[in-house]
Amino acid sequence: MKYTHYFVLLTTCCDLECRYCYGANLDDLEFGHQLEDMEDVPAEMEYDLSELRKFMAKDTDPVIILYGGEPLLRIDKIKQIMEEIPARYMLQTNGLKLRSLGEKYINHLENVMFSIDGDRKLTDFYRGNGVYEKVISNARWLKSIGFRGEVLARMTVQEQTDIYKQVHHLLTGPFDSVHWQMNANFWSNDLKKRNFKRWVQESYNPGITELMNFWFKQMGDGKVLRIYPFVGIMQSLLKSEDSLLRCGAGWAQYAVLTNGKISPCPVMAGMKGYYVGNLESDPKKLPKVMINGICDSCETRNLCGGRCLFANKTVFWGEQGFKQVCETTRHLISELQRIRPDVEELISSGKIKKSDFDYEKFNSCEIIP
Repeated sequence: MKYTHYFVLLTTCCDLECRYCYGANLDDLEFGHQLEDMEDVPAEMEYDLSELRKFMAKDTDPVIILYGGEPLLRIDKIKQIMEEIPARYMLQTNGLKLRSLGEKYINHLENVMFSIDGDRKLTDFYRGNGVYEKVISNARWLKSIGFRGEVLARMTVQEQTDIYKQVHHLLTGPFDSVHWQMNANFWSNDLKKRNFKRWVQESYNPGITELMNFWFKQMGDGKVLRIYPFVGIMQSLLKSEDSLLRCGAGWAQYAVLTNGKISPCPVMAGMKGYYVGNLESDPKKLPKVMINGICDSCETRNLCGGRCLFANKTVFWGEQGFKQVCETTRHLISELQRIRPDVEELISSGKIKKSDFDYEKFNSCEIIP
């Protein structure tokens, strides 16, 4: 591993109230579902930036992912961090206030990851009326000013999502790459209210197959589309290599919380039992928090890596619900294994190159959705 990536949480506040985040969280709180050994994390950064600067200075080449809540609600803080702390920078955002950051700072970013769930109808259903148009407009503007970094679309998917249709739509837009996270196993009160298993069997898994066939067809024309779940696993298959948790949470990627404590993942903010240090710690000596338990005996463990550290530790949907999610991973891997010989043939013929599957690891993209 060459670099360590750090989510720096600028705020826990957000200017959207998305159905799968804000709404689901309120539902869980209403029914009293909370983890044990939790602490409240402050809404705003309560440490001095000099502490963050000293911490990052101990890392030879840190990568900072500006994160929230919505990080662009704290543009002055972003500018201050980028001015004072030498690092590589990335931004994960809903994109609504991007232009307010200014070209000087935008052009210092290596990527901008926009939260967008597909076409106008679906995105606005999940995230609010008018959100789609604002995101697309700002992503196009980013291209128009000559931004040289990667422009990513990050989807949240669940039962209303036709995965083939929505990924295909985003690939025709102003984005260089697409990835997605399945809204599954993150909340304790939602499984019984959903048609998750049926959606997986009748829509999601067939859609993955259809999308895979489209992806491979594009390779025949010499183009490897940057669909992160496909690219990441196919690279491992081509190299015959195993993987730890693919997002890097807890071993190659950490989160600096608003209170200066360090968590293995921003989703695990407040889970005190899993904190690995604070801003006085040596970043090169942060302990690793590894996947275990229910994932240990899985035959796809070495390719999957464990999917999600938070879900592995909490198992909110119970073992049976957890395994329902695993079926989506098994299907994804089996479909990539199906086309692997044909991909290798295209590489041998010179139609595509093995390097076409290279990507920036641990940049907050889900490889296992």
